[in-house]
Parts: sequence; C-alpha cells; structure tokens
Amino acid sequence: MLHIQPVEEKIIWEKFLFENAPVFYPLFQSWNWGEVQKSLGFEVIRLGLFENKSLVGVCQIVDVNARRGHYLHLRHGPILSPFDSKHFAFFIDHIKRLALSKNASFIRMSALVEEKFVDHTMLSKMGFRNAPIHRMDAEVCWVLDITKPEDEILANMRKSHRYLIRRGLTDKNLKITQTKHLTEIEKFLPLYESLSQRKHFVPHRGVREEFRVFGAENQEVLFFAEFEKKIIAAALIAFAGNTAIYRHSASDDNYRNIPAMYLIQWHAIQEAKKRGVKLYNFWGIAPDVSSRHPWSGLTLFKTGFGGEKKEFLRAQDLPLSLNYWKTYAIDSIFKKLKGY
Repeated sequence: MLHIQPVEEKIIWEKFLFENAPVFYPLFQSWNWGEVQKSLGFEVIRLGLFENKSLVGVCQIVDVNARRGHYLHLRHGPILSPFDSKHFAFFIDHIKRLALSKNASFIRMSALVEEKFVDHTMLSKMGFRNAPIHRMDAEVCWVLDITKPEDEILANMRKSHRYLIRRGLTDKNLKITQTKHLTEIEKFLPLYESLSQRKHFVPHRGVREEFRVFGAENQEVLFFAEFEKKIIAAALIAFAGNTAIYRHSASDDNYRNIPAMYLIQWHAIQEAKKRGVKLYNFWGIAPDVSSRHPWSGLTLFKTGFGGEKKEFLRAQDLPLSLNYWKTYAIDSIFKKLKGY
C-alpha cells in the first residue's frame, strides 16, 4: 500500500538520494538546497513516498509565490525507486491536491530523468506540457568521467584547452587558491555582478546563501585565480554524492587573455578526483551548436575539456487554473527576448 508523509530527518533523506541517484546527483532535491531556499524566504515541503514501510520516493517542493505566478516547484524531483507510472502518478496526484489547497496555479517539474528514458505519453495523459522557459536546470549538460588518470583526461581535451592549461601551470604570475570560508564569497560577488552587467543576465539569487549552507559541510569550494596578486577569475564548485558540479563563475574581462578559468577548471577536476568523485558536471550547455544561442561561447569552453552531452527531461508544467496562462505568456516573452 502506498502512502505519503513528511520526511523530517536529513540522514534518511540524503541516504535515499545517494542510493537512488548514484550517477547524476539531484542537487535541487538535496536537503541543503532546501535549507538555501528557506533562508531566501520560501516554504519548503519534503515528502516521502512509502510502500508499506519502505521509502520508495522523495520530493522536495518549493512553494513559489512570485509576481508572475504562484506554483509549486519540483526541481530535479521527484526521485523514485523505481521511477514507474504507478509511483509517479500517486506522488503527483498528492502534490496536485497540495497545490490546489494552496491556490497555486500550476506545478513545475524537472525530474532528473534522462530524456531517452522519458515516457512522454504518460506525462501528456496526466496533463503535463513543456514549460515555456529556457533551460534553467541544466537539462542539457556536459559531463566528464574523471575516474580516468589525469594524463588521459588531458589527452582527451581539445588541443587548445590542453595548451592553455599547460601554459597556465607554467605562468609564475598566475596562482590558483581554494577556500570554504564564507567571508571569501564577498570577493566573488563583485566579479559576478560585473559579468551579469556585461553579459546582460540577471544574477542568480542566493549565491551567498548557497555557499554558506553547502560550504559549511565542505560541499562547496570557491576557487580563485590571482594574477600578479589580483583576483581575476573565480568559480564556485559543488561536491555532492558522486558528482562535482560547476555552479557559478566570473572573470575580469581586462584579463581575458590569461587562461585563468581553464586553470581553475583543471584544479577543480583535480580536487574532485582527490575526493573520490566519479563525474564532473560542467552544468548547462546550449541544446545545439548554433552560434546564435546565448550560451554558444560557454558551450565551446565546456565541451573542450572532453566528455559527453547528457539530456534530461525538459521542465514540465501541470496547469491547475486559468492563472497559469499569465505565467505562460510572461515566460514565453522572456524566452524570446533572451534568444533561447
């Protein structure tokens, strides 16, 4: 018999994630991500799906009540074992009733299921439709197997990447450091703000809070590149489950000819290997090689390190009221303006 009840113990939650998402860690379903959302003022609901007394699924839900719409957000969730129609439908039916009780106009879901395994017919029958937003949860990402020796990883990189890393390693004026100290995030944020203005994007909300929560448990590290004792680039890398994740980065455009970010990535890969991590996730890339996509340059940078593309289920919306179409229109316009 299936039933749903809250999960209130972190150790139980994280154990389930580790055992049932061993390859691609669902960062946005992690307990700590929920704590980040709480610190930003969101209500977080953690539900467990039980079959008799066995935990067979979890879903962390964030109640988002923004100007553009009120919805329940299931980022990277739910996580089910097994991920089949019976368990999925039971879970979603419960979440749907929860959403209606909160007067939410829709549910937005981006379950971390590889696209090739998605049952689109099932989703359609349940009322889900493709969300009109651009790919916000790295549904198309670039991953690298780092269980191989360092020499082999380097050999499989694009020739230019390999050259720039080696050039950086021999530059005595270029130094890479890493830290978990919360106060150091203040050195990163001005670079990040400058990048957002230069590239015309809205900075991710909660970077400071994310580093505070994850860094306190040694799950996030800040890497800095200093050139002649001046910080010219930085990256925030998460380490969770068997995965290292390239979360955020920024650099000083005045030093774009210095291979700082290439060297940061190499040091992050080395740190991941020291931690016994198996997969390095470079996070989102453009869905195709179109030079017109806003992420085309970033995609070229990430893919040059070697690895492969992985595609996951595109974000899905389950409309619950006519108010959903207001959000749909706003998101569609935003997507068109940004060129996604």
